[in-house]
Amino acid sequence: MLSPENPVGNRQVQKTQTLLRNALADLIHKKDYDSITVKEILDRANVGRSTFYAHFRDKDELLVSGIHDMFRTIHSVKVSSSAEKYERIIRFSLPVFEYHFQHRRTSEEKMGPKGRAILHKHLENLLIKFIADDIEEDILGRLKTEGQISLELLIRYVASTFHLVLNWWVESRNPLPPKVVNDLFRALVLPTLSAAWK
Repeated sequence: MLSPENPVGNRQVQKTQTLLRNALADLIHKKDYDSITVKEILDRANVGRSTFYAHFRDKDELLVSGIHDMFRTIHSVKVSSSAEKYERIIRFSLPVFEYHFQHRRTSEEKMGPKGRAILHKHLENLLIKFIADDIEEDILGRLKTEGQISLELLIRYVASTFHLVLNWWVESRNPLPPKVVNDLFRALVLPTLSAAWK
């Protein structure tokens, strides 16, 4: 992996990964994810096989790499010091809903059950890690409910509630915009979170 001190190398890595992600997205618009081969991705991106495997283990890792990048971006966003403490652990919700909305219009139909399962499993694992990291970083020790509700249970509650809302939104093909869906998610989790931090 290239270091931050090598911006030219980093730009090349980003360019290559973007080419591969775009190639996969283009193919998903045309055929079911399960039937796409690495060779087809390489041909469309005009990237060599060894270059692909220098970046990704397989097409599944390429598929979820966009979500990883999104979470890195979210993690760098600072929450206002005047915001409620629990806002930090749910700051992921609107960006994820927006990301999904941007991609679902064109590719949800063709993703197929395997592709959706891979994305959802990675998203769930990332959410749990993201929330846990934020709690441990600057919230641990301030929970009113510590000892009543375990941190692990609280983390899983927030992550699973988000996942539930996301699945409902996708599977019902509900036309609600991301902001409205995010408000629904917040309405479900904020009472518990606000009670925990009072």
